[in-house]
Amino acid sequence: MSDFNSNLIAQIRAGGGHLSDGPFAGRQVLILTTTGAKSGEERVHPMMYQELDSGVAVFASKAGADTNPAWFHNVIAHPDVTAEIGPETHAFRAHVAEPAEREPIWTRQKAAYPGFADYETKTDRVIPVVVLEPAD
Repeated sequence: MSDFNSNLIAQIRAGGGHLSDGPFAGRQVLILTTTGAKSGEERVHPMMYQELDSGVAVFASKAGADTNPAWFHNVIAHPDVTAEIGPETHAFRAHVAEPAEREPIWTRQKAAYPGFADYETKTDRVIPVVVLEPAD
């Protein structure tokens, strides 16, 4: 894991899920724990999220790169994940939003955080929206 991500995770945990400085200050950031698609090992990823009526959405933007981030492949292979949101850890089951589900979520994210609209212009791929629904 990069030093940037390691430091960000440490800050999120130290702040009880809140960031007061840096590029993600004041933004909704969670820590997603996945199982590696190939390795089977635990992987931890900080990322922005959007609250939904039931669960949350995360975005496989990879800052507009032409490939999906590694964590996306992990949730496809192993959709049972956990997310640290604030001081609590929750179990979720992940699925990739189909176009009709994706569109309103993605539109809200771009409106709230225009950087996501910029990511979209940098790539030809459709940036996946992953919905995390509470595991029961």
